[in-house]
Amino acid sequence: MFSEKRRVLLLIAAAELLAMSLWFSATAAAPELATEWGLTATETAWLTISVQIGFVVGAFVSSALTLSDVIRPRYLFAGSAVAGAAFTAVIAGVVTTAEPAIALRFLTGVVLAGVYPPGMKILAGWFREGRGFAIGVLVGALTVGSALPHLLRAIGGVGEPRVVLYGAAGLATIGGLLALMVNPGPYQSPAAPFDPSAIGRILRDRGTMLANGGYFGHMWELYAVWTWIPAFLIASMAANGGSGESSGLASLLAFGAIAIGGAGAVVAGVAADRFGRTTITSLSMVLSGLSCLLAGVLFGRSLFLLVPFVLIWGFAIVADSAQFSAAVSELAEESYVGTALTLQTAIGFLLTTLSIQLVPVIVDIVGWRWAFAPLAIGPAVGTLSMLRLKSLPVASKLAGGRK
Repeated sequence: MFSEKRRVLLLIAAAELLAMSLWFSATAAAPELATEWGLTATETAWLTISVQIGFVVGAFVSSALTLSDVIRPRYLFAGSAVAGAAFTAVIAGVVTTAEPAIALRFLTGVVLAGVYPPGMKILAGWFREGRGFAIGVLVGALTVGSALPHLLRAIGGVGEPRVVLYGAAGLATIGGLLALMVNPGPYQSPAAPFDPSAIGRILRDRGTMLANGGYFGHMWELYAVWTWIPAFLIASMAANGGSGESSGLASLLAFGAIAIGGAGAVVAGVAADRFGRTTITSLSMVLSGLSCLLAGVLFGRSLFLLVPFVLIWGFAIVADSAQFSAAVSELAEESYVGTALTLQTAIGFLLTTLSIQLVPVIVDIVGWRWAFAPLAIGPAVGTLSMLRLKSLPVASKLAGGRK
């Protein structure tokens, strides 16, 4: 059983890593696509925002239909990953204007809602002890996968957007096939009947919703930083006397800042299983929230200061993510854990569509130096929510009684 658990963890983590390379594929290729297609700044931003909105729509539909609990998770995962790869390949091979690209990116987001929550449900079915670690590994894989397009661009995609897009599509297809190689775990509940009232029960559960409150505050910050960190780095290097055109270096640094969060998620998973979910998530949000403010202090400084800072920020900003999901898997109704996780991600990603659009508005007002400062509100609210959860008796369900 032990070896099979580790095999499943390895396979699902690899599948998640490869499939989630679709998320920022067009974002990483956006500078070249904007030039080639003559995109406006707004159209370029929508290449990312449309994925977020699509994910929200897909997640809400999946929650309403309880798809994550009605369809076997591995089939939902595999089909969704391959569909997303196909949409991305069409952008690379056929599309030449903004409108169809944005529509296909929206559809990519819709199907990615069938990748992340089912992956968490699969691991929840295999891990009761060490669940925080297991889901931490999954989120770590998601984090590195989200960063992969920036690496593809840095090592061969500058000036070649199709290298990034086709590369991500190929990786996602392999990820979908890997998901088919896992079996249901001993703790996975059987397929549940369609029950729309499950959503109402989830929304009325106080412990689940406080865990969600932490997740929502975390998400307010996370994807806005991930989306705009390359532009922030370019502006900072320019303010320090650089040419302002070091896009390859910025892509490499953005990859590092995002990918290092994979290590953060794993470390936090181990720590949360030992010291408690509310404790570790609160600590992580305090660090990342402070980083939103420190970014303004370090803007325009030497790379010797800026690079370590963004790496520490990248480590902390996603370290807590898996623990909100692990908490919901422990607090929610067992037969509808998949639906509860999908609803959590749906609302969280809905918030990201607002914060992603907020950053360029702030840039227009005060410039890049303080563009991330308003994002600190999210971690502050999330920390309060998790500390409130810690005070409730229901918190004894978390991590075997470790709050």
